Amino acid sequence: MLSVVLVEPRFAGNVGSVARAMKNFGLRELVLVDPPVLGGEARALAAGAGDVLREARVTDVSALDGFDLLVGTSGVRAGGDRNPLRVPAHSPRELRELLKSVDGNVGLALGREDKGLYREELERCDVFVSIPTSEEYPVMNLSHAAAVLLYELRGLEHGGVEMAGGEELDALYRTVEDVVSSSRHPTHKRERSSSILKGVFGRAGLTARETHTLIGLIKDLGGRD
Repeated sequence: MLSVVLVEPRFAGNVGSVARAMKNFGLRELVLVDPPVLGGEARALAAGAGDVLREARVTDVSALDGFDLLVGTSGVRAGGDRNPLRVPAHSPRELRELLKSVDGNVGLALGREDKGLYREELERCDVFVSIPTSEEYPVMNLSHAAAVLLYELRGLEHGGVEMAGGEELDALYRTVEDVVSSSRHPTHKRERSSSILKGVFGRAGLTARETHTLIGLIKDLGGRD
């Protein structure tokens, strides 16, 4: 199941427009993290998707931890590989290919209109997607970006691979951090190295069995019980 997660959207009209785009492309699960008051403007721009808007789940940022796979969106494409929180970022079409094989709860997180997702929110994401816009003006309106992404992901069926759940992936990430922190790896490089490894595992679409195997292997390599 694919859910659209709007993190602290500033403008009610954008929320309504996203709801409309969702219904255009056959999606209904809308999660709103600390949204503005949704009054007449939101309902007007939702048009025939008022039901999606009414049924939206309003929550706080902890909702980001409730998915088997969390996709972070970004209008910023860092050059080279110097930003492990955004590199590599899939194109919308590449993201569709990735999601075709998975079975689980997937969240597509879009950030604030002016600032996007904050660092601590990006750190919760497993994979990233970026729309290949013009370098001259790369930043899109929130609802327009949602529409492009949802067009590419329309009609996506569940795959046959049962993904590792959020708790299993968290256990893997904690194991990585523990081993890195107790290793001889230079202290000033540990946080970046842990972020890179988390990105690698997140993009891999691990199964539960693969995750448990990796946890055991990493513990053995780190000399842990």
